[in-house]
Amino acid sequence: MSDRVLHVENLTVDIPLATGILHAVDGVSLHVDRGETLCIVGESGCGKSLTSLALMDLLPTKATRKIEKLELGGESILGYSEREMSDVRGNKMGMIFQEPMTSLNPAFTIGNQMIETLRRHRNLSNDAASELAKRMLEKVGITAAGQRLGQYPHQLSGGLRQRVMIAMTLLCEPELIIADEPTTALDVTIQAQILLLLKELQSEFDMGLVLITHDLGVVARIATRVAVMYAGQIVEEGTAKQIFENPLHPYTRGLMRCIPVPGKTKRGTPLGSIPGMVPSLIGDFTGCRFADRCELAGDVCRQSDVPLRDPNGKLQAYRCIHSIEMLAKGGVA
Repeated sequence: MSDRVLHVENLTVDIPLATGILHAVDGVSLHVDRGETLCIVGESGCGKSLTSLALMDLLPTKATRKIEKLELGGESILGYSEREMSDVRGNKMGMIFQEPMTSLNPAFTIGNQMIETLRRHRNLSNDAASELAKRMLEKVGITAAGQRLGQYPHQLSGGLRQRVMIAMTLLCEPELIIADEPTTALDVTIQAQILLLLKELQSEFDMGLVLITHDLGVVARIATRVAVMYAGQIVEEGTAKQIFENPLHPYTRGLMRCIPVPGKTKRGTPLGSIPGMVPSLIGDFTGCRFADRCELAGDVCRQSDVPLRDPNGKLQAYRCIHSIEMLAKGGVA
């Protein structure tokens, strides 16, 4: 069994619009190892969710996916038919969506939906599937699990629905779980419980976890590695320690300035901000996508595309033409 659960190279997602082609995801490459948590972080609209949907082959009808390599557990799943991908989804690769109320079918009980998953992928009898579903609900901390199986999604609280989604995702013990902002709609207390639950289950099942979020507080609690996205591209990638203690890309550094630091940020002090607007991703684009918002940007930044690079060989790559020394001297955008 391969230690590398997911390996993606040069993922691109284009969406045709009346005004041109929207290049929503552009050249994204990433990997996740067994037992590792990769957090993909960035502001709304940067391409995080479309990246996750592209990996699951669940993109909107008009969207076009191009990708050079897509491997799951060391096996290429690129070019799989819809039938083959339906065998992969839920079985080897599971997804926890942002809002469980829109992911769970309101017309069927929790038990119906969990049993269907097991019968589809494990060919179990109704009784065996029901018993396994009950045990999995108990594993994710749901009391009176047998009673919950007979309830409909609207009869459960938001926290319980999210736990049900996690239980459904884990039913077939997938190698990889993709969680798309799974705590956004929950209050802070329930959010902390869900994050702890994900970490415990990941350790128990030795899974790879891709967590998509815009909340850097969540990232700090759970991430092994972090990929920062901006305008459809990954602009920096490294370990959580590297990203939080020594961010390199001007955009990442700008994000860090927006976070209040306990003991350092005085009450009433304005938080940092990043000036300017995100560029339009419709049509062709040349140069650094952050150039119009960056204090260090010059003409050369707008003339040619910049690849991710790791000049010091410390596995912390960033998408900028400037040296690490120049970035440190120039400060935060």
